[in-house]
Order: sequence, then structure tokens, then C-alpha cells
Amino acid sequence: MTANTEKSALGFVELPSLCNAITVLDTMLKAAAVTFVTWEKKLGGRLVTIIVSGTVSSVTAAVDAVAHNKDIKSSLVIPAPHPEIWKMVRESAAKIGGIHHGKTPNNPTSAT
Repeated sequence: MTANTEKSALGFVELPSLCNAITVLDTMLKAAAVTFVTWEKKLGGRLVTIIVSGTVSSVTAAVDAVAHNKDIKSSLVIPAPHPEIWKMVRESAAKIGGIHHGKTPNNPTSAT
């Protein structure tokens, strides 16, 4: 495992509705040095998951900054995600046109 991988993390926040997700994403991006990676819309838009990346401390700070939001259904920080998790995130990003052209930031195993 490289030093870059050990310092990277993914943060997931799941909410009802796209408007809630945009508001939460805005707060996360302003609260910490994280990068928006992609988002998933399920149940006809009634459930939206946003995904950010950065250092473990930045991603944790971003997720903690929105923890008070009563609309959040679930949140998670994954420090040093397994390469298969990065693969799943890249595939998700590719479905919507690819944030960062389908590559995830801070991931040395991303396709170039």
C-alpha cells in the first residue's frame, strides 16, 4: 500500500431528495478540503448518496460537519478503501458521465 492510499478516504452521505444532497454537499465542500467524486440516485430520486474523497481527517471533518442534519439517513467514512471499493466508485461516476472523467482523486490505482 502506498503512502498516498493510506492517506486517502471516501465519505458517503445518504439523504432523501437531490435538494437535500446539494445543500449537504455544499456544506461538506466548504467545511473541509474534500473533493466531490460522484453521486447516486435511487428510488426515483427519493434517496441520494453523495461521495467525497480526501485525507481521512478531511473526509471525517466533512461528514461530521453535516451530522446534525436530521435528514441524513446514513453516513460513512472509509479510510484507505480497498481497490474494489475504488472500482465501484469509478463505475458509479462513469454512469453519470464521470466526475474527473471516471477517475477518483487521491487513488493511485485509477485509470489514467
